[in-house]
Amino acid sequence: DVRAIDWNVTARTGEAFVKVFEEERENIVMLLVDISGSAVFGSHTQFKEEYLTELCAVLAFSAIANNDKVGVMLFSDRVELFIPPQKGKQHILRIIREILSAKPTGRGTDISGALQFIHNALRKRSVCFVLSDFLDEKYEKPLRVLARQHDCIGIHVWDALERTLPDVGVLRVADAETGEQIWVDTTSFRLQRQYTQTFDAHLTATQNIFRRAGADFLSLATDQPYVQALLQFFSRRSKVVAHG
Repeated sequence: DVRAIDWNVTARTGEAFVKVFEEERENIVMLLVDISGSAVFGSHTQFKEEYLTELCAVLAFSAIANNDKVGVMLFSDRVELFIPPQKGKQHILRIIREILSAKPTGRGTDISGALQFIHNALRKRSVCFVLSDFLDEKYEKPLRVLARQHDCIGIHVWDALERTLPDVGVLRVADAETGEQIWVDTTSFRLQRQYTQTFDAHLTATQNIFRRAGADFLSLATDQPYVQALLQFFSRRSKVVAHG
């Protein structure tokens, strides 16, 4: 629960993130957060939306520790909320409250529209974090356009149940975004294998979209501690920047 985070510890671990912002001389950080129906899903420790909120909190507090401005855009199949970049702890707390209380009016996901909106909204070069499960794959062109002017980083958040189908017999499942329901036999080895292969293919496709756009990409499972993963990710990025 983001409300139970020890912010003193977060501030200390966030020093590594601050160094990245310092090295890259960025002063605006934008958080583009997918709050569509598929984010309200969880099978182990927490929902994806809770994990996304904690990620946003760590990134935002790390940025303001470097006196950077932070803004947020919440989106589903439309832009649900846009808060322009500002400085200060109270501003960050407002962002966290908005993410925690967000109730999307749209059911689907339109990443393309979100990227186009933020491209038009930003006037100065920024670090743009796109946090989503990336179920929508029709966004490569606007991502390329955005990445030409801004430093774009995709953070893919997923639940273990989305990759591994549990063997629990015949099960009725529903699409979190469309509401469509089907019955599946989870005891089928063929179905289990196909289920995993479909997820892996989607992840590879998403990685390739970001790579071709010249943007960075990080994939995190909700049962994976994110602080160490973020530290390793930013450490690799800083080495790339240092070597030109």
